[in-house]
Amino acid sequence: MILRAHALRWLDDARPAIVVEVAGARGSVPREAGTRMLVAADAVCGTIGGGHLEWQAIAQARARLARRTTRSDEAPQEQTLALGPSLGQCCGGEVTLRYAPLDAAALAAWPEAPPRFHLQLYGAGHVGRAIVALLATIDCRVQWIDEREAEFDAFVSQAPLPPHVQALCVDAVEAEVAHAPPGACYLVLTHEHDLDLRITEAILRRGDFAYCGLIGSRTKRARFVNRLEERGVPEAAIARLICPIGVPGITGKEPAVLAIAAVAQLLQATGSAVG
Repeated sequence: MILRAHALRWLDDARPAIVVEVAGARGSVPREAGTRMLVAADAVCGTIGGGHLEWQAIAQARARLARRTTRSDEAPQEQTLALGPSLGQCCGGEVTLRYAPLDAAALAAWPEAPPRFHLQLYGAGHVGRAIVALLATIDCRVQWIDEREAEFDAFVSQAPLPPHVQALCVDAVEAEVAHAPPGACYLVLTHEHDLDLRITEAILRRGDFAYCGLIGSRTKRARFVNRLEERGVPEAAIARLICPIGVPGITGKEPAVLAIAAVAQLLQATGSAVG
């Protein structure tokens, strides 16, 4: 999704480039069929797995660019490489690469992959901003929700908001839960515990979430569980609440560390294959 958006911008800018695609793969290989990389004379976007394979592919793509005199004078071409014998890589599999000019036909043959997950991220403080920075290069959809415009401004002043992240500054924050698609993921990390509770209750009452994470300690979780039970929230939904958030074993409370642990857990929970 993100790489395809780059390709569309390059095409709109009439920037000469080659699309390198893993057209086929057998055995142990760095990336699966359908993986793409964009190669221009002065830039590379995406990766087909790195190492000697990628280095050779970039060189081949740039050689093709140097031979071209128009945008369509060279048809797509395929190259099959045995990673062990040909490139000395330990993978040992076989990869077929397809080289094609970046044009309307290449873009039409490039399917728009579904996002890994849809995330509603509540809270634009330090940890929220660190999470958005991590998700900038991951194919996902993010609704970033807070009632404080200044917190969004603090992020945008440092870096532009990724195109797949939508910032929503609203007063009734918890009302946004109802607008998420079925199977969405949620991370709740606002500046107020009462607001965290209202949002968490709305999520758990929906019940159709893939992941619901709440920032805080085990003590906070215990207090929230008691209050949610008093309000009649189903026990099965409460049992699925993740608090504290983050994969176990990662220590440290710096925003960047918390964000890494939380995003890793989110990827585990959604079961997304690397692509």
